[in-house]
Amino acid sequence: MRLSLACLAALFAISSAHASAFIEPKLTIPPGTHHGPRVALTFDACTGQADERILSTLISNRVPATIFVTARWLAKNPAAIAELKAHPDLFEIENHGAKHLPAIDVPAKVYGIATAGSPEALRAEISGGASAVEKTFGVKPRWYRGATGLYNSSALALIQSMGYRTAGYSVIGDGGAAFSTAVTEKHIAAAKDGDVIIAHVNQPKRPAGAGVVQGILALKARGFRFVKLDDALGAEPPAPVLTH
Repeated sequence: MRLSLACLAALFAISSAHASAFIEPKLTIPPGTHHGPRVALTFDACTGQADERILSTLISNRVPATIFVTARWLAKNPAAIAELKAHPDLFEIENHGAKHLPAIDVPAKVYGIATAGSPEALRAEISGGASAVEKTFGVKPRWYRGATGLYNSSALALIQSMGYRTAGYSVIGDGGAAFSTAVTEKHIAAAKDGDVIIAHVNQPKRPAGAGVVQGILALKARGFRFVKLDDALGAEPPAPVLTH
């Protein structure tokens, strides 16, 4: 059975209530100050296909972004990989895990997705994603973002012990690609100087992708600059603010 976007949005809201016991790290970057406002665009490539509406907009407008990829997405999208490789100045590739499992080391479900469920499984999820990034792009990822963007405290400690920085965010752009075009555009276009935006680049058939494009272009028209996470935060970024 295929759910309508309205049903998906309702499910997102209901699931959010159940997920409230977990930690959603907030991350921002230093504001642009006298150089003008800036934001960091971050995209999750979870499973499924590449959204060429978004990728082509980023490339044609020379907008840099940080892309969090899973091993599963990499295995299915050779054409998109070639695009990303062709523009290393625009795209920072980071770790979204091997199988797209929430980074929670106890058994649970978040937004209907089973968590990693144990420290051993979480370690394998992180290592598997990192290995796929390194094998595909020849670079070792420095940031990790778990599926759903939610964690528990012991999982955050494990991620840090493995040498990764946890990629939080401050603006939810597309609601897991469940928002409408108009709502997604509004969320992204309303970003402020120093925000880290999360959206998705793996749902080419959903209306949210068009809103992502429109929101990016709206920010560009307002004079915003776009930066990758590593360019904005360097080797030692500030610790993310943890919110429940």
